[in-house]
Amino acid sequence: MRHQWISRIGSRFGGQLLKYGVVTGLAALVTVGALALLLNILERKREAQNPFFRVVELTDETTDPAVWGKNFPIQYDSYKRTVDQVRTRYGGSEALPRTPTQADPRSVVAQSKLEEDPRLKTLWAGYAFALDTREDRGHAYMLEDATFTGRQARPQPGACLNCHSSVYTAYKKLGDGDIMKGFERFNALPFAEARKLVEHPVACIDCHDPETMQLRITRPAFIEGIRQLKAREGIPDYDVNRMATRQEMRTYVCAQCHVEYYFKGESKRLTFPWTHGIKIEEILAYYDEHGVKDWNHAETGAPVLKVQHPEFELWSQGIHARSGVSCADCHMPYQRVGAFKVSDHHVRSPMLNVHRACQTCHPWPEDELKARVHAIQDRTHQLRDRALDALMDLIADIRAAREAGLDERGLQEALDYHRKAQFYIDFIEAENSTGFHAPEEAARILAEAIDFCRRGQTALRKLATSGGPTTAALARDEANDL
Repeated sequence: MRHQWISRIGSRFGGQLLKYGVVTGLAALVTVGALALLLNILERKREAQNPFFRVVELTDETTDPAVWGKNFPIQYDSYKRTVDQVRTRYGGSEALPRTPTQADPRSVVAQSKLEEDPRLKTLWAGYAFALDTREDRGHAYMLEDATFTGRQARPQPGACLNCHSSVYTAYKKLGDGDIMKGFERFNALPFAEARKLVEHPVACIDCHDPETMQLRITRPAFIEGIRQLKAREGIPDYDVNRMATRQEMRTYVCAQCHVEYYFKGESKRLTFPWTHGIKIEEILAYYDEHGVKDWNHAETGAPVLKVQHPEFELWSQGIHARSGVSCADCHMPYQRVGAFKVSDHHVRSPMLNVHRACQTCHPWPEDELKARVHAIQDRTHQLRDRALDALMDLIADIRAAREAGLDERGLQEALDYHRKAQFYIDFIEAENSTGFHAPEEAARILAEAIDFCRRGQTALRKLATSGGPTTAALARDEANDL
C-alpha cells in the first residue's frame, strides 16, 4: 500500500513537472518569437528612417540617372522600365520595328496617328504635325522621339526640349547659375543647337533636390505660370517651391510638362497661358486677347492653334483633383519593397497597374474598375469622332465658299468658329486620358466644339443666301471708290 501510494505521488508529481516544463518551454518560445519580431520591427524602422545609402555624392550638376541609381536602386530599376511599350485601349503603343537610317537611327517606333485617323491630316493641314504624329511612348523615349520626329523637316525651336529632355543643368550653364536667364537663352536656340546641351530624357534631377531628395520645380515656365494662376485666385507672389504642399508637389512636378503652352514672341519663350485661368475658354480668351496663332490653316486660312498635352488643365476640372488625388497617386503609386515604401517610378497608365493605382481607394474587382474607365473613354472617343466629322464638314464648306469667290471679310465669322472648334477638339485629342481625367468636362468641350461647327456652317449659309459680296464684286466697288 505504501509503495503504491508513493508511486501515485511520484507519478502525479512527474506529470506536473512535465506540464510545467511544456508550459515553460512554450512560454520561452513565445518570448523568443516576440523578441525576434520586435527586433525585426525595430530593424525595419531603422531602415525606413534611413531610406537610402549614400554610395556616391550627388550634386546639382549630376544629370545621369544611373549615378542617382547607385543611391536609389529601387527607384532607378522601376525608372528604367519606362522603355516598356504596352498598348491600352486608348493609349500607349506597341513597338513597331523600323529599319534604321542615318537620318533616323531608331529601330523601334510607335504607331502613326495619321495612319490611324487620316482626318488628323486635315485637322493640322499646313502644320508640322500633319507630317508626323505618333502614339505616345514612355518617358525613356521622349528625347529620342523629339529628335527624330518627321516634324523636324520644318525648323523646330529649341524650346521644344523644355519638356522633352532633362534640361535643368543646361539652364544653369547658359545662365551662369541663374536658371531664369538660362531658360530665356535656351528657348531662343534652334533645336539642333539646344539638342547639343542635353543628354537625357526627364531624369531624377528634374524633380528632386540632390541634397534632401525633396520634390522641387525646375521649369521656369511652370514657376511663372502657377504664380499667375495663384494671383488670380488671390494668392500674390506665390513661390511654388516654398509654398506648395508635398501632395501638391506630387502633381506639380508632372505639370511642369503635361500642360498646354505656346512659344511667345521671336525669342520663343515657353509660356503657360494661365493669366485668366486654366479652363479651356479662359485659355482661349488669353490667346484671343494676345492675338496668338500657331499657323494659318492650309485649307481655310483660319488663324488656328495647336494644343499640346493639357493633362494638368483637364485633370484640374475632375473629381480626382477635387478629392486631393495627385498625378503620382495613380501614375506612380506607392509600392512596398522590403522595409521600404517608395513611389513606383515606372510611370505608366493606371490601367496597367490597377491593383496599386486604383484599388487602394476603390475596393472593387479589377475587371469592374477597368470597365468603368473604358465606358468613360468609349463615350469620349465617340464624341471626339462626331466632333471631328463636324469639323471636317465645316472646313470643306469654308473651302467651297472661298472657291465660290466669297471675300475673306465675309468669311470671318465662319473662320472664327473654325478656330474655336479646332482648339476645343484638339484640346481633347492632345490630352492623353481620352476624357478620364475629367469626363464631364471633356464631354462639355466636345459638345461645344460640335456646336461651334454648326454655327460656322450656319454663318456660311446666311452669307450665301444673303448674296454676300464676292471678292470680284468688292474689287469693283473699291475701283469705283477710287
